[in-house]
Amino acid sequence: MGSRTVAKVLVGFAVAGLLLYLFGRVVGWGAIQQAFAEADWRWIVVGCASSVVSLVIWSKAWHIVLSAVGVRIPFRSLVVTYFAATFADYATPFGKAGGGPFIALVLSSDERANFQESFAGVVAADLLNLFPFFTFATVGGVALAFRTDITGRTNLLVAGLAGLAVVVPAVAYAGWRKRGLVERFVARLLEPLAARTSRVEMESVRERIREFFLGIDEIRTHPTAVKRTLPYAYVGWLFFALPLYLAGLTFGVRLDPIVVLFVVPASTVAGIVPTPGGLGGVEVAIVALLVALASVSADTAAAIALVYRVASYWFVLAFGGVAALYETYTV
Repeated sequence: MGSRTVAKVLVGFAVAGLLLYLFGRVVGWGAIQQAFAEADWRWIVVGCASSVVSLVIWSKAWHIVLSAVGVRIPFRSLVVTYFAATFADYATPFGKAGGGPFIALVLSSDERANFQESFAGVVAADLLNLFPFFTFATVGGVALAFRTDITGRTNLLVAGLAGLAVVVPAVAYAGWRKRGLVERFVARLLEPLAARTSRVEMESVRERIREFFLGIDEIRTHPTAVKRTLPYAYVGWLFFALPLYLAGLTFGVRLDPIVVLFVVPASTVAGIVPTPGGLGGVEVAIVALLVALASVSADTAAAIALVYRVASYWFVLAFGGVAALYETYTV
């Protein structure tokens, strides 16, 4: 990482720490500690294992897509690489911006693949792994809409998030059809901001747009690989969501699986906050959604959210950090 990237990561974690502190102050640290005192820690271990399984399954999706574009890498080697990419994603603000270029560089540096091929495959596989995100959010939102115990503002919240899960892919497809127009529109929108701050670099913005559409192109030109990849993407998401259900069991709460499948992707939207892994924003979103949809108290919801993030974020961050060190020093 360059010095500027390191500085951004440190600032991101500092902001995240402040948000988590305020989060605890609002809910009440005393009440959260009391909930943890009655926790069954065995479920946390199972939740951590589930997160690892989800990443191994998603790395198989990478394996299939990379093979389709001519990048031949043993699956066991690629698993380590995928964990390193996850660390890059989780350690940098705004999530997925870090992993793809880092891994494409690693793969090309040790001559396992050229940069362009590996990067196109990585972006395509990451996009395919997002399909379940929108599916589960939509299906969960529709199912929750028919529950009679959810009314008023909560219904509007569910409908809004479910609608977003439908609109975003539609907009992405329309943008792919008119990619030149999208690039010009985003450039005009951000140029005034780029002129006032060095933090927004127009060439970097344009490159990110091209990377996104490059991934869609790869998906379109390899339909057989897509069919083979999607089952892994969906099963991986189930294991990624499972730690939230297990976090509930940690405190004796049996969450409705439909609620879990909706809350996990819906709360991930909060990952757009400028902190590593969406720290602070994701926790707040989970608490709000659990209180609204699962009829649990705020302190119990906060404890569940924190345990879920230990299993799905902090444990994976540490695990992926070891993988990233291995990849960096063996290249």
